[in-house]
Amino acid sequence: MPDSASALLNRLLARGKFRHVQVLLHLAELGSVQRTADAIGMTQSSVTQTLAYLEDLLEVKLFERHARGVRPTPACADLLPVARQMMMGIADSAEIVAARQKLGEGVVRMVASAAAINGLLVDALPEFSARAPGIQVQLREAEGEDQLLAIARGEVDLVACRRPPVIPEGWEFHAVREDRFAIICRAEHPLARTRRVVPWAELGQQGWLLLPTGLAARARFDQLAQQFPAPPRTHSIVTRALPMVVWLLRRENLLALLPLNLARPLIESGLLAEVRTAQLGPMEAIGVLQPQDGRGEAAGRLGEFLRARKPTKGAAR
Repeated sequence: MPDSASALLNRLLARGKFRHVQVLLHLAELGSVQRTADAIGMTQSSVTQTLAYLEDLLEVKLFERHARGVRPTPACADLLPVARQMMMGIADSAEIVAARQKLGEGVVRMVASAAAINGLLVDALPEFSARAPGIQVQLREAEGEDQLLAIARGEVDLVACRRPPVIPEGWEFHAVREDRFAIICRAEHPLARTRRVVPWAELGQQGWLLLPTGLAARARFDQLAQQFPAPPRTHSIVTRALPMVVWLLRRENLLALLPLNLARPLIESGLLAEVRTAQLGPMEAIGVLQPQDGRGEAAGRLGEFLRARKPTKGAAR
């Protein structure tokens, strides 16, 4: 009879090692015992023995051998996402311990949307770091559901974002920076050099770069496009990837309807510009989502610092 999940868990806790997970992931990625050995500083025989031990521990075959190396079995493929998550957790733990040993004041795990990074954190975090050099901030970008998933998994201490439709239990949201829709183009675009308010009829004659359906900026564009005399010309690439958006806007005479804070640093640096138009409407403010219990002194200090920043409507026209 197969072991119960509880029995298997107890066996893994008693006999499993982090090295087993590392070998599993490298074998799946590299498809070779020798390349795995070279990558993690083991001998080929040690990798083979580790794999045999792990298969015996789990009582399941993890890899099939073939002429050019090994390939994961279906059972192994099922384990890989969990193993990757485990290694990420181990790496994060090492970062936290190293930061505590080196800096002494703690670590803040933070996720933020692209608009929050560009509209708030590019200014705020360097200033906070200068004031509190002993606190390490581990920042990664995430949007929407990925932010809430990080909260549910306990992987994050603070989130910089817009107010979510449903605030997770035990968390609270504080608005910090207002935002609005804006029409953005490259600084060399003809419409960027005019100080007049550009009418809808003229905007409808331009080429447009669209964000994907489902985003607030795309929904607002679809509403505004109904005022154009004819369907607008749109680029064949539809993306929310900021590097691609910026690249296309910088190379071609395109317009894009974006959150102003998303483009703010690029406008202030002179790489992009805002087209003068009639008011396009406000967006939800960018702010800080944090636990009500404070969750650690370092995270509490950063959250307080961000909340205390003077609210602003962003870059002026």
